[in-house]
Amino acid sequence: MGKRHSLQEARQMWEETVLAPYQAKSGERQTDFSTVSEVPVERLYTPLDAPSDKYMENVGFPGEYPFTRGVYPTMYRGRLWTMRQYAGFGTAEESNLRYRYLLEQGQTGLSVAFDLPTQMGYDSDDPVAQGEVGKVGVAIDTLKDMEILLDQIPLDRVSVSMTINAPAAILLLMVVAVAKKQGVDLTKLTGTIQNDVLKEYAARGTYIFPPNPSMRIITDIFRWCSAHLPRWNTISISGYHIREAGSTAAQEIAFTLANGIAYVEAAVKAGLPVDKFGPRLSFFFNAHMDFFEEIAKYRAARRIWARIMRDRFGARDPRSWQLRFHTQTAGSTLTAQQPETNVVRVTLQALAAVLGGTQSLHTNSKDEALALPTEDSARLALRTQQVIAYESGVPNTVDPLGGSYFVESLTDRLEQEATRYLDKIEALGGSVAAIETGYIQREIQDAAYRFQKKVEQGEQIIVGVNRFRLDEEPPENILKIDASLEARQIAKLNQVRKERDAARVKAALDKLEQAAGQADAPLMEPMLEAVEVYASLGEIVGVLQKHFGRYRPPAFI
Repeated sequence: MGKRHSLQEARQMWEETVLAPYQAKSGERQTDFSTVSEVPVERLYTPLDAPSDKYMENVGFPGEYPFTRGVYPTMYRGRLWTMRQYAGFGTAEESNLRYRYLLEQGQTGLSVAFDLPTQMGYDSDDPVAQGEVGKVGVAIDTLKDMEILLDQIPLDRVSVSMTINAPAAILLLMVVAVAKKQGVDLTKLTGTIQNDVLKEYAARGTYIFPPNPSMRIITDIFRWCSAHLPRWNTISISGYHIREAGSTAAQEIAFTLANGIAYVEAAVKAGLPVDKFGPRLSFFFNAHMDFFEEIAKYRAARRIWARIMRDRFGARDPRSWQLRFHTQTAGSTLTAQQPETNVVRVTLQALAAVLGGTQSLHTNSKDEALALPTEDSARLALRTQQVIAYESGVPNTVDPLGGSYFVESLTDRLEQEATRYLDKIEALGGSVAAIETGYIQREIQDAAYRFQKKVEQGEQIIVGVNRFRLDEEPPENILKIDASLEARQIAKLNQVRKERDAARVKAALDKLEQAAGQADAPLMEPMLEAVEVYASLGEIVGVLQKHFGRYRPPAFI
């Protein structure tokens, strides 16, 4: 206590004899010193703000509980993060060419973006899909499209991540069917499906079925993959879209982990041992603009999840305690004004993700506020990661900002705020109940409103938007989707329907419908059978929808 007391006295003396006279002469900037999430930032941090007597409890060593400093003992000294550029547009043929190009440029994993109809479970010829086919990602209607998408991609060597949620089971099984055709041993197949439908109800909107049948499908994916795809990450519990919708950093942690708790509870209730599926859970976080807050966010999230899995769910396998996560830089921070400035934003965000210990990373392209990225801008985004990896020296030591008084204090603060939210959600009955009552949606909306108000009032500076503006000509070199794409995709779908065995398709869909009508019947096996006979995405969803219905958001939203 004596040392602590002397440090307090020394700080007080510094404030009186050094700081106060300097302030009287020079002052400080008249601004709100706080993070983007409105966490106050003190002028100075010292060991008083990061007590060493709690080091082993709160910080510890990398690769060891509570994993604050990283999930692996050597982190990037052993293996760099996966550079997984998110891409997909137009047809499967066009996206396949982009994937192969990025792999040639040094990308180490695929990350597939699907168009809106695919995300919502509609075939490209559905009236609802009109005008949206291939616009924000690749259109996938049948196994034929997936075969084209993954043509010449060695699935036993390249991991595949898919940002797909409500129809995740169907798209995963399409990849499985392609792998079987390639002769790939399924036990070697690696990748991730996002498969996080709860955040769709709260923040994004690409849901299909109501929560309860959606949870049934998700737990069935856990069951099937634990038996057939032991190296596949069965869910990527996403805070990314929660943050893109306007949440704070603490809300991103809390609402993401609350959804994680709901998935674990559902799986345990379905009879799956927590250590059977726990090691294959993964997470997906945003890399936003406040550099130190983002680093602290990842560290706090790891610590909270380790405690949840060990103490709440009784997991005994240390791998179940590890929060492994993918990061994407924040699309919502990119500006259409002076788009070259986005390169700087993305670089800072990517660096924060690496310093925070991410396992894989996507860096957004500079033109994404205007359109899907061009090949040149996608390459520059990948080069950003490569410069950090091979030139910056940042990966040479584990958790280089660990022990920073500011970072440790901020990590503690975010943990406390996130825990308060988790306690509130628990009191409401869990994540599903908190979504159904609109609590999570309102919290996100309120945070987004506060931030936007600060931007409009000039309190939050956005370079090129509300400060340092230029008169600019509209950029010319942006990607444009061919207007004839939709007709070509529909023609390809019709050709598949014409050539496939209609009787086998009907039999497979009938079998799936029968399974959907039985509360405890497995769904993955009949779904795979339907996929392999070239039943379309919309046909499979339609069969399930007969029993599950289609979700409609309540009026309070």
